[in-house]
Amino acid sequence: MHISAARAVITGGASGLGYGVASHFIGQGATVTMLDVQAESGARAARELGERASFIACDVTAEAQVNAAMARAAADMGGLNLLVNCAGISGSARVLGRNGPMPGELYTKVIHINLIGTFLCDKAAAEIMQRNTPGTDGERGVIVHTSSVAAFEGQIGQAAYAATKAGVAGMTLPLAREFAAFGIRVMSIAPGLFSTPMLAGMPQEVQDSLARQVPFPARLGRAEEFARLVQAIFEIPMLNGETIRLDGAIRMQPK
Repeated sequence: MHISAARAVITGGASGLGYGVASHFIGQGATVTMLDVQAESGARAARELGERASFIACDVTAEAQVNAAMARAAADMGGLNLLVNCAGISGSARVLGRNGPMPGELYTKVIHINLIGTFLCDKAAAEIMQRNTPGTDGERGVIVHTSSVAAFEGQIGQAAYAATKAGVAGMTLPLAREFAAFGIRVMSIAPGLFSTPMLAGMPQEVQDSLARQVPFPARLGRAEEFARLVQAIFEIPMLNGETIRLDGAIRMQPK
């Protein structure tokens, strides 16, 4: 499928990697619907991107909201053949911190948003995609997860975050195998250090120090680069059931 034929739902689309994917796809002729809990930012992003972009306020941890948002997006766009899961939080905290053990509620919150939220969106999108008219190779749709290098080299303070990103990567192949019967591919991308709102809030010297840790190129990744990999996944049918690292060869240290 060519990118211009994409009818994409992008979670976490109001900012960061999600917005980068939305902007890139709009620029290539696709139609996108952004889902996010940030209603004001999401509406503003849709206005900025033009008439082929729209926004629906949605909490990815609420199953009824997710189902309704996917159905509405498919109706508004005249179809749904791509889901890009970018909604997520870092939830960084030590299990045994200065103020005592990590509250179980924090761990649960990160799991709900990053992992369960991804699953709920996958399920809702696949239920719609299975009814698409098959194209070349019988393909009906593509689902892309956002994992992280933390899935493989989680740092101190990332117990919750790393667990969710490993979970996202771990369910990629089982879903790809199950959805193969419907012509739906499933892939994950594991970004390294990217210039996102999570990092933008750090002091500049910290950002510069992080960038120097990347072997090559020695800089933070750009949302446009992530978006271009999503495009390649959408357009290359043999990419299926795998997690691709997008990290400049970085291997994260313990802290």
